[in-house]
Amino acid sequence: MNASAAEKDTISIGIIGMGEMGKMYADRLSKGGWKRINVCDLPSKFDEVKQFCKGTTLTPMQNGHLVSRESDFIIYSVEAAFLDDVVALYGPSTKVGAIVSGQTSVKAPEKKAFESHLPKDTHIISIHSLHGPSVKPDGQALILIQHRAPDDKMRLVERILEPLNSRYVHMTYEEHDEVTANTQAVTHAAFLSMGTAWRCSQRFPWETGRYIGGIEVVKINITLRIYAAKWHVYAGLAILNPAAKIQIDQYAQSTSALFKLMVEEREAELRARVFAARDFVFGTDVEAGERGPPLLLEESVLDQFAIGNPSATEPPPPNSHLSLLAMVDCWHQLKIRPFVHLALAATPVFRLWIGVAEYLFRSEARLEDAIKAAVWDKGHRSDDTEFVVAARGWSQCVSYGDFEWYKHRFEESRVFFEPRFKESAEQNKKMMSAFSS
Repeated sequence: MNASAAEKDTISIGIIGMGEMGKMYADRLSKGGWKRINVCDLPSKFDEVKQFCKGTTLTPMQNGHLVSRESDFIIYSVEAAFLDDVVALYGPSTKVGAIVSGQTSVKAPEKKAFESHLPKDTHIISIHSLHGPSVKPDGQALILIQHRAPDDKMRLVERILEPLNSRYVHMTYEEHDEVTANTQAVTHAAFLSMGTAWRCSQRFPWETGRYIGGIEVVKINITLRIYAAKWHVYAGLAILNPAAKIQIDQYAQSTSALFKLMVEEREAELRARVFAARDFVFGTDVEAGERGPPLLLEESVLDQFAIGNPSATEPPPPNSHLSLLAMVDCWHQLKIRPFVHLALAATPVFRLWIGVAEYLFRSEARLEDAIKAAVWDKGHRSDDTEFVVAARGWSQCVSYGDFEWYKHRFEESRVFFEPRFKESAEQNKKMMSAFSS
């Protein structure tokens, strides 16, 4: 059932936190016809919020107390690390009977914050859009968690969020954190490690002649896409989600174990381990065929999204694809079947990354080339060494739960890649559009 005109005229929506996601929600809901939308950010940013609201139906407010007292449906769109403090501050002001939601990427601390600080005469229905603010929400997965609310309140939230045109997926808090860990934690760790490794080498990867064309284009574009975003988006998911910590640690272990087999030239053992991971994750040819055509585009199509003017005039040299071998090995070691989550609640980046893995692992010829290159071709050995160190560094950072260290590591590589963000954003937009069409 669609929202009625009366609902859009009378129900008041509140958004606490006007970062990029908060702004996207406010813009979509406003354009969708909801007339009463109250928004706020830090008191020090009130002038900035007022400027954003000019010429719209949005009502800027000075703080979350005012938003909470006035609104029937309230979304906390703040960093996961600060959510408890923000809810403790503004939660007691929540309007009687209001529905309260959170938009964080990790739900265990969100659940605890809401249960601890919200009045008992309020309802709790959490949400999470499984994409960033630069991705259109149309058709993307939107998690809905009916934690403390009757069904009629759940239906109301569904009607309020209609303008996003997203695909609703109903889960519990615990199911959400497991699924997001399985689809995002290791994916982010892989790209963060690639970026750190390339930054330590002090050369853009497309200028070395070793990362040219095809799936290399995907690796580079997604790495820059992640580093162009806010560091706290990834830090909260990695540090506050216990399942994510386990997976990121295993990814580092898989990277190290495979690298040792490479440098010790134990080709047979490497092949056996890689093929065992392939069979577990991707199954037999028959099983793979039942899933339909491969997820990834043809290499010739991907080439058009390359950044810069790659220096290589000949086909790139063989690549060990250590980041991909370690990814699939990690899934195997933890008995995670990524295709189970693919249709349910996959992010655009995860779909692309599993497509890259599938492209490599479903071709025995390409996989054999990677194994041979890993053991016998020394052209990528220095980069693989940097990658192993980077993966271990990110794992240690997450295991210590240090947000400041995470921010420092992230910003170091962000600064290195920043001159190419504009070009990368344009290519990412085209690539995502082609991939989803």
